[in-house]
Parts: sequence; structure tokens; C-alpha cells
Amino acid sequence: MQQAGGSETEVTWEDQQYINKFGRLNNRLHELEDEIKIAKEANENFEDASNELILTDEEVVRFLIGEVFCHVAKDEVEMRIEKMQQTTTKHLEKLDDEKESILAEMAELKKILYGKFKDSINLEED
Repeated sequence: MQQAGGSETEVTWEDQQYINKFGRLNNRLHELEDEIKIAKEANENFEDASNELILTDEEVVRFLIGEVFCHVAKDEVEMRIEKMQQTTTKHLEKLDDEKESILAEMAELKKILYGKFKDSINLEED
């Protein structure tokens, strides 16, 4: 690899492992961002459904189970929605924690790689 000054910087096996690890972490980060987006949308949908249940006067409502709508008591639907929302919120927290961990690890790898290769390597997204 050639640096801006014209001298060559040798890429060692260890450096290549850092670069590969950075690439894997970057891919996982993108996957996490998609999963977080989906989880946030699901939480918003649960919130909307919960609000709609508050507004309804009916004691029995239709609830989607699998691919079928079933008539279920309003109180049970409220409990199920609340439970699904809690599960999604916990999952979202885990995803956020993993994202923060990955960002910290990527920052450390950037520091190592930029320290050695300076402008010869680009780890930023365009």
C-alpha cells in the first residue's frame, strides 16, 4: 500500500485481520440499523393499536393471530398488545446496546488503522 508521501506501508496479516473485522462490524451495524428501524415501527404500531382500543366501545374486538382474525375480549387484546410492546422494547434495547458496542469497537479499529495507514485507507462511508 502506498502512502501519500510516496513510501509504501506494508499490510501485515494482523492489519488485514483488523480491516476484515472492521468490514464485518460495518455490515453488522447496517443490519442492526435495519432491525432497529423495524422494531421502532412495530412499537409505534402497537402504540397505535393500543390507542385505537381505548377509543372503541366494543367489548369483543378482532385480533390477528397468525393469518386469521379472531374475536377476542378487549381486555385480553390490551394485555397481549402490552406484552408484545414490552417484548419489542426489550429487544430494541438489546439492539441499541449491541449497536453502541459495535460503534465503540469500530472507533478503536479506526484509530489503529488510521494510525498506521493515515490517508492511504478510507474507513468512512460515502
